[in-house]
Amino acid sequence: MPMIDVYATAGTFADPHQLAADLAAAVMTIEQVPDIPMFRQNTAAFIHDLPAGSLANVDGDSNYVRIQVLTNAGALDRGKQLAVVEQLTRIAADAAGDPRLASRTWVLLTEAPDGGWGLDGHANTNEELVAAARAQIASLQAGQPSAE
Repeated sequence: MPMIDVYATAGTFADPHQLAADLAAAVMTIEQVPDIPMFRQNTAAFIHDLPAGSLANVDGDSNYVRIQVLTNAGALDRGKQLAVVEQLTRIAADAAGDPRLASRTWVLLTEAPDGGWGLDGHANTNEELVAAARAQIASLQAGQPSAE
């Protein structure tokens, strides 16, 4: 259930809402989590428009994008890390209409420690998240509405 934060100068993306949905869907797919409400409703991206002049590298260039992906510990093995960075970079460049943006997109992968993933007012361990997902899958398979 990753949280994705994208930081870019205002106006970089024509449709920030679609970008957020595309990024969230990509990470959920790469993680290979079940397509259940628990994951669909708690995998999200936040697009942060920065005012002009609030971003610069050493040379003063400000046409960069920073994407930070926060997952629970151990969610991304090396193959998934590579896929997340490649796909999110491509999605951002496509959303900006600028293929050259790929070379100016930074992707940071961060893991929340076990017990450091808060949801519904509770700091969940990985084991608790897995148990909750299994319970929702069982409920859906039994034809019962999921507790959301």
